Amino acid sequence: MGAIPVQRETITRACDAPAPGNECAQARTVLPGSPLSPGSARTLVRAALDDWASSGLPGTEHIGERLLDDAVVAVSELVTNAVVHAGTEVELSCRLEEDGALLVEVLDHHPSRAPRDGELEAPYETPEYGRGLRLVARLAESWGVTYRTGAKTVWARLPAEDPVAVKDDIEAYAEERALERGLRVAEILAPEPQRAERDRDWLNRGALSFLAEASDLLAGQLDENLVAALAGQLIVPRLADWCAVWLEDEVAGRWGYARSGDGDSGGGWAVDGIAGTGPRLARVWHGSENLIEELRRVLEKEPPLPPDNHRTGPVPYPWPGDALGRRQEHGTALAYRLIAGGHPLGTLVIGRADLVRFPDEVTGLVEDLSRRVALAIGAARQYARQATISRVLQRGLLPGAVAEIPGVASALVYEPCDKGGPSGDFYDLFPARDGRWCFAIGDVQGKGPEAAVVIGIARPWLRLLAREGYRVSDVLDRLNQLLLDDATEAADAAARALVGPAAPGDGPQTRFLSLLYGELTPFDGGIRCTLASAGHPLPLLLGADGEVHTAAQPQTLLGVVEDATYTSETFELRSGDTLLCVTDGVTERRSGSRQFDDGDGLATALAGCTGLNAQLIAERIRRLVHEFGGRPPEDDLALLVLQAE
Repeated sequence: MGAIPVQRETITRACDAPAPGNECAQARTVLPGSPLSPGSARTLVRAALDDWASSGLPGTEHIGERLLDDAVVAVSELVTNAVVHAGTEVELSCRLEEDGALLVEVLDHHPSRAPRDGELEAPYETPEYGRGLRLVARLAESWGVTYRTGAKTVWARLPAEDPVAVKDDIEAYAEERALERGLRVAEILAPEPQRAERDRDWLNRGALSFLAEASDLLAGQLDENLVAALAGQLIVPRLADWCAVWLEDEVAGRWGYARSGDGDSGGGWAVDGIAGTGPRLARVWHGSENLIEELRRVLEKEPPLPPDNHRTGPVPYPWPGDALGRRQEHGTALAYRLIAGGHPLGTLVIGRADLVRFPDEVTGLVEDLSRRVALAIGAARQYARQATISRVLQRGLLPGAVAEIPGVASALVYEPCDKGGPSGDFYDLFPARDGRWCFAIGDVQGKGPEAAVVIGIARPWLRLLAREGYRVSDVLDRLNQLLLDDATEAADAAARALVGPAAPGDGPQTRFLSLLYGELTPFDGGIRCTLASAGHPLPLLLGADGEVHTAAQPQTLLGVVEDATYTSETFELRSGDTLLCVTDGVTERRSGSRQFDDGDGLATALAGCTGLNAQLIAERIRRLVHEFGGRPPEDDLALLVLQAE
């Protein structure tokens, strides 16, 4: 559920023109700005959902009583909000998506007013009064506000599955605060009509609040293009008629640009004689939408030329009169360099028509805002670099492909909890010598770079020892000793590189590894499996008759005991037998005080998969794990299914 409204650059279209025989489930209507409109809206949406369901349109198989009730409530609240606080004609649009989610959009014609939470307003005079956006935010998966010339659209996406789960007091309090912040975000993005006589008064009263809210909003963005888009919406039309943001790559920002016409660059960009791409016009925003594309075309011809120093501006910028027509033939434009940490990141340009000179209050406020935009862009780029490094590192820690074993069907589910960093879970399935195939699924203590170092050592050593012909138990013996030596030292070095030297008296921290490792050998009539579990959730064997039992004995974690000796179990997989291997992200999945594997929950779930193939078993276990808790999983999740064909 999204408590904070999302600002969309384009209003979601109901759907493209449907192909013959593929009608889209959508409904639109225009309602007057009267107290009777919410009741009409409720009747419309209920009738539309009933009609769609009876017609069997795509997505209607997900329509249930809960979605119907939620849709009626959400539409009623959004239309009520528009009637009460805008007082204009209201356009209502509903669209059912193929996954069963319902998108509701309510458009009014008073864009300078942000949507209000009903609890903060005086009571409405009629019983149609809604309970405000708090209720909509609770029912919706996401919601937001889109401002366009002469119109404002408040939208909400209602999921097919119930997003309302039991929440503790702390989460409920956090959600309330997030919603309040969301309403402030909508308020700051609501465009105020420009009136010259009000500029100075607004700047004196609201500048500090504007900058504080803008900082909060910009700091939450992790994409530099979204930062540029928000900058335009913050400035236009409150401070200027139009705004443009150029972004520079790191090489250009570091070395500067050759001015157009210098040398033989042919009007292009060059750095020390090397051709470059120059700055990228990331965002153009104008108070009149029909001028945006022409303004972009003109601005792209001549990017702003950065000064030799790193001043943040402002400096004059040529007025693009050709793009703005006769009404705005003359005006003033200023350029501000976006600099963070001493590195130029781009340029922000603002312009206002029929103005000889920007007031000092405006130029100072925009300069302060430009610093915040630069900091947000720098943070977004740092996040993008770190995410890229993490993705590359994660790919290097996992096999490029899962090997296909003759006579064995396999299925894998791997879901790291932190999408932006290395996971502590890993898996492998690879061929060894002499007709043997080896598999492993493990979990390193902790996450991040330290865990990545341990995995980066353990997985190659597993492959090497297996291909050298070591038995399963011998592989674990040697890997245990390796973790007590090299892995611990390397992981601590990685930790020191991130957080600095350890405190006095803090010695190396042991890196534990739980591991399930085995080998498969096909023979006439089945598959011989030898495996061992070192501190790992025990594998489960599902027979063709539906009986489930554990297939290994518990043993000590790797990297704990110096002289640990490991043993292995050997058994046969006959046609239809299935081996399930999981990490503790499955067995320890929580719902309140309960865990998924309490009372042999995993074995019970596996028994219910009798007769299914490997892929269906993996998907069913994954779905049951996700449905067990009301919140998304808080730990990495991995499971491997091996089934004798």
